[in-house]
Amino acid sequence: MRRRNLMTVLAGAAAYPLLAGAQQKAIPVIGFLGSTSPGPYAPFVAAFRQGLSETGYVEGRNMAIEFRWAEGRYDRLPALAADLVDHKVDVIAASGGEVSALAAKNATSMIPILFIAGDAVAAGLVASLARPGGNLTGVSILADELMAKRLELLSALAPQARVIALLVNPNPPGIAERFIRGVQEAARAKGVVQLYILKAGTESEIDAAFATLAQLQARALVVGGDPFFNSRREQLVALASRHAVPAIYGVRENVAAGGLISYGASLTAVFRQLGIYAGKILKGAKPADLPVQQPTTFELVVNLKTAKALGLTVPPSILARADEVIE
Repeated sequence: MRRRNLMTVLAGAAAYPLLAGAQQKAIPVIGFLGSTSPGPYAPFVAAFRQGLSETGYVEGRNMAIEFRWAEGRYDRLPALAADLVDHKVDVIAASGGEVSALAAKNATSMIPILFIAGDAVAAGLVASLARPGGNLTGVSILADELMAKRLELLSALAPQARVIALLVNPNPPGIAERFIRGVQEAARAKGVVQLYILKAGTESEIDAAFATLAQLQARALVVGGDPFFNSRREQLVALASRHAVPAIYGVRENVAAGGLISYGASLTAVFRQLGIYAGKILKGAKPADLPVQQPTTFELVVNLKTAKALGLTVPPSILARADEVIE
């Protein structure tokens, strides 16, 4: 072989690995936008990964996840969503309620967005549940509709409580006010004599709200299903115990931490469904073609130890319907 031909062959062989590497498609990246903190949401992130694995995607093997956490500072969400868009992620999983979903929606109309929301249509996320349209879909957990049932359960547990307080996160105002109106309507329908609205968007404001609750002599408490409250379950449970107030929550994790009772969708099941949808989108599905999912079952969880500490007798009707009884 002539020297010139030999050098050409060697140069081509040396360049081949670089060309092959350049032609390989980078693994897809999911942007995970959380409104709270990673610690309390670890079980839900694990469920999200499980849903992805059921569609054939494993983090670190054939996909990656970029996490952005607002640490309860909802005002940080728009910048975090914009950062994920700048990183050109393939999908955004807006896991922190309607406020996260709206931040993501305002940041991009091109990247597929998955959400977990109370009322996706009322929040303006989708046109309808069956035909979401646009670049968003996800799971609607019927948070507002469940409030009447929570008030009914709380009244059965604490029948003497005619004055009840509602703890709600005032941020953002539009979502909070819609939620408050729904609870007020449910309270009137259930014959609640008086419903006090307590607002808290920080740890210190939660402490202040419980101090106000004691001054108002409210005999029971409904904790709103806000992601921030889900992340502060230890604080909420401790304060409810200290003030000896029966409280009902939206998720079982609060009851597992020592809360009295919860009724609502399983967040682990919801996050698993979000992971399944993320996998489908990575395989080419369009958000507009994926109907917004709704839970078909709801968990009723009761903590008998907490009930005993509060001097409450759990009615047999609640025990018979409970999906889980913690003793």
